[in-house]
Amino acid sequence: MALVAEYLKQLTLTHTGGKEPTFPTVRPIRDFDPSRDAARIDTAIKTKGVDEQTIIDILTRRSCDQRTYIAFEYEKIAKKDMSTALKGALSGSVEAVMLGLMKTPAEYDASELKGSMKGLGTDEETLIEIVCSRSTKELAEIKKVYREMFKKELEKDVAGDTSGDFAKLLMALVQIKRDEPSNVIDYEQIDHDARALYEAGVKRKGTDVVTWIAIMSERSVPHLQKVFDRYMSYSPYDIKESIRKEVKGDLEKSFLTLVECFENRQLYFASRLSEAMKGKGAKDKVVTRIIVSRCEVDLMKIRSEFKKQNGISLYHTVSDHTKGDYQKALLSLIGGDD
Repeated sequence: MALVAEYLKQLTLTHTGGKEPTFPTVRPIRDFDPSRDAARIDTAIKTKGVDEQTIIDILTRRSCDQRTYIAFEYEKIAKKDMSTALKGALSGSVEAVMLGLMKTPAEYDASELKGSMKGLGTDEETLIEIVCSRSTKELAEIKKVYREMFKKELEKDVAGDTSGDFAKLLMALVQIKRDEPSNVIDYEQIDHDARALYEAGVKRKGTDVVTWIAIMSERSVPHLQKVFDRYMSYSPYDIKESIRKEVKGDLEKSFLTLVECFENRQLYFASRLSEAMKGKGAKDKVVTRIIVSRCEVDLMKIRSEFKKQNGISLYHTVSDHTKGDYQKALLSLIGGDD
C-alpha cells in the first residue's frame, strides 16, 4: 500500500516536462472511476471460475497511471495486493499480459531484463531486444528502476551474464554515453566516423570492434543516420551488409538491432512480431513483451509498419496465431484492425 501511495504522489512529477511524441493504442479513458473498476475486478476475481473478460476489458483499456490508481483502490477494498490477486486468479500467457500491464514501462523492462539473466543460461534475445532498442531516456529510467526493484546495478548483472565483445557492447549501451541530438550538423565528424567504421571493419583483416562499439554507443541517432549514408562512399557494402560480413552470433544480432532501430524503430518491432508469428502458433513471450511494452508508446506506428511490411494487419495476424483470453487481451491492446 505504501509503495502504491508513494507512486501516486510522484505521478504529477514524473509526467511533466518535455516528452517525445507518442503513438499509443492505449490511452487514458475519460470519466475514470478507479473505485468502480477496483470493485469490478474484485468481483471478477472472486467469481467461480474467474471472470477473465471483465479483467481484460478494464486493464487493457486503462493507461498505466490509471491502473496504478485502480491497484490502490483495490488494496483498500480487498486488503491485498492486486498483482498478487491476479497471479492467483489467472494463468498462462494471459496472466503474463495482465501482470505486465500492472507495471510501469520501466518496471516491465527491468523485470524482463532480470528474467533474461536469471538462473542457468542467459536469454540473449531478450537482452538484445531491450538494451539495443530503448532510447537513452528509457534506458536511464530502466537502470534507476532496476536498482530500486532488485537492489543491484544493471551493469553488474549484464557484465556477470555475458562475455567478450558482446558484453562490451551491452555495457557501453547500458552506461548511456550517447550524445544528445544537436541542431548543428558536423559534416567533418560524420565523414570521420564513416571512414573510421570502414577502416575498422571492411577495409582491414579482422575487425576493430572497439571502434565500432564506441561510435555506435556514443553518437546521437540523427548523427549516426548520416554516418551510415556517408559510409556508402567508402565501403562497397552498406552498414548492415558490413556487420554481417565482419561479426557473428550475438554481437552481429546486437549491431543489426541497433542499426535497424536507428533507421526505424517501429519497423524493427514490426519485424520482430512478424518473425515471432511465422508458421503455426506464436512465440508468446516475444509477442507479449512487444505489445505490452509499446502499447502506450508507439504501437499505433508499429501497426502501420506491420501492415506495410506484411500486407496484412497486426490485428489479423495475432487473431490467427493466438486463442482464448490471451488473444482477447492482445487484440484489445492492439486497439483495432487496419
